[in-house]
Amino acid sequence: MKLKFFSLVFFMALFSAKLFAQDAAAVTDEELKKYAIAMDSVNEMQAVLSGQIKQMVTTNQNVTAARYNELFKIIGDEGKLLEANATPDEISFVKEVIAKKDAGTAKIKETYQLLAKDYVGAAAFNKVKKAISSDETLKTKYQTLMEELAKDNAVN
Repeated sequence: MKLKFFSLVFFMALFSAKLFAQDAAAVTDEELKKYAIAMDSVNEMQAVLSGQIKQMVTTNQNVTAARYNELFKIIGDEGKLLEANATPDEISFVKEVIAKKDAGTAKIKETYQLLAKDYVGAAAFNKVKKAISSDETLKTKYQTLMEELAKDNAVN
């Protein structure tokens, strides 16, 4: 008799804990929207930085895009730079582009962290991020929000 009672209590506790965990992890529409806005902002910053870098490389009169790509791969290796006959101006330009990229990336990272912490809320941000990776319905809803936000970005 005691065994049946303990078994019943155990299964009830197990079942109710599972239900409670699902309720606690539920993502609200507001949390999802804030998360999407934060991620859209970060994506937009990344696109702007990428455009700036591309413009720097394609509009430079002294270093072609192909030459930049060649030197970028070996910029940290003095021996290979000598083999490639890299000029001081070319090396300086590649380092300037890298510095611009690094500064922009640091700003994006800082913005990402601030949005996650202050706009969405750290707990909500992590909850939404985790839920999107495991819940297909929520993931679809998120992707729809991102598409709507991307349309707004194209207009602005």
